[in-house]
Amino acid sequence: MPTAIRQDDLIESVAAALQYISIYHPADYIRHLAQAYAIEQGPAARDAIAQILTNSRMCAEGKRPICQDTGIVNVFLDVGMELRWEGFTGSLEDAVNEGVRRGYLNADNPLRASVVDPPEFGRKNTRDNTPAVIHTRIVPGAKLGVTVAAKGGGSENKSKFAMLNPSDSIVDWVLKTVPTMGAGWCPPGMLGIGIGGTAEKAMLLAKEALMDDIDMSALLARGPQTDVEKLRVELYEKVNALGIGAQGLGGLTTVLDVKIKMYPTHAAGKPVAMIPNCAATRHAHFVLDGSGAVYLDPPSLDLWPDVHWQPDYNKSKRVDLNTLTPAEVASWQPGQTLLLSGKMLTGRDAAHKRIADMLARGEKLPVDFTHRVIYYVGPVDPVRDEVVGPAGPTTATRMDKFTETMLAQTGLIAMIGKAERGPVAIESIRKHKSAYLMAVGGAAYLVAKAIKGARVLAFEDLGMEAIYEFDVRDMPVTVAVSADGTSVHQTGPREWAEKIGQAKIGKVPVAVA
Repeated sequence: MPTAIRQDDLIESVAAALQYISIYHPADYIRHLAQAYAIEQGPAARDAIAQILTNSRMCAEGKRPICQDTGIVNVFLDVGMELRWEGFTGSLEDAVNEGVRRGYLNADNPLRASVVDPPEFGRKNTRDNTPAVIHTRIVPGAKLGVTVAAKGGGSENKSKFAMLNPSDSIVDWVLKTVPTMGAGWCPPGMLGIGIGGTAEKAMLLAKEALMDDIDMSALLARGPQTDVEKLRVELYEKVNALGIGAQGLGGLTTVLDVKIKMYPTHAAGKPVAMIPNCAATRHAHFVLDGSGAVYLDPPSLDLWPDVHWQPDYNKSKRVDLNTLTPAEVASWQPGQTLLLSGKMLTGRDAAHKRIADMLARGEKLPVDFTHRVIYYVGPVDPVRDEVVGPAGPTTATRMDKFTETMLAQTGLIAMIGKAERGPVAIESIRKHKSAYLMAVGGAAYLVAKAIKGARVLAFEDLGMEAIYEFDVRDMPVTVAVSADGTSVHQTGPREWAEKIGQAKIGKVPVAVA
């Protein structure tokens, strides 16, 4: 008799898997990130990796999301041809989406809903993170293979595609393209590359490649055997030689692995897609065989290295946000580490758009930004005794077009976010003697521990994009753009690329497991 897959088992398994990947990094990622930490020589990059590793362990212990952006759900289904379905009240996609809904609305660990519908015009949050992006293959057999992934916006937004000529170099394209991605994808992570097929097939191949285990240390230890393995190693070494480093601050490790999948293509072209995976790498695979729901076993805490990041009160300057002045902001130096205490405001894409529209109409803002600092964040809802859930930074470049308006018209004096700022924002920062501070992406739970109070001040209808006031204590940040317009995301990678290129460091070392 054909294997029967029950609707309730699929729903429960998807929900459980999404909870699992929100809490636990894959073991292969932790191993390779620990190796990267051990060899990193860039002080800022090493500190960033330490925060990511510490955050990861804290989340595994506290069973909370490793990143506030709990992603848009991607599901890959391998449907056995001999299966039959039992108890389904709708389509297969309906059942998967019900699993997503339950996974994200779990009362013990609610995950942030980030999906908006429609994608143009209204852009209303669906409130339960449905629908998922679902890909289905019909395969031989009597089982249902399921791979679930939660893809954050910061890394997904850096996806790239090109239709190369057959004679064009993929290596050249990758090395030209990776620097244009900035640090919003939260390196160190991995690159998924799809080659061949058609445009949409290449993109799908790149996404599927990210589901493979990270095995670069083993590959380097035994040596590449195939053309694809040789290409992976070449790209791994040359991308890391760019010196971009963790969080774009300059260092030895930008990627932990490069994965490649290929498919036959038309003789006239060579479609190539590249999708990065961030420091919050989240995916898992399970198989339903008709015996019931599947629950994944938590990893042992012994997997994590003995890394426990703590604020460095000797090297970092403590800043009182409640008495902060423009003169003090202008005194901060590029690369300086700060520990912020006091009250800050929050706001990201939707709030900035609404503020700009209100100012254009001559309307009074609901919040006074005079001499205040704004944090680009969309937090997870709190549980139990938390004042706020994981609350790491979002990509700052999306707010670049609003920077001049905010600095010129609201009295704002500094901003906090993730990754670099673009030329327009840097010029506004220089013009107004402001500053941009960087918090580490991938350390959301660690950052949240510094938040001692939180309340919504305005735009409550925007959900996680509302304007909050956070009361923080010793929140760690780095001066990424100083008042004179110096950006550490430009100076850091340039310095480390030169060091690597001049063989001061030599070939990028790799610790082998």
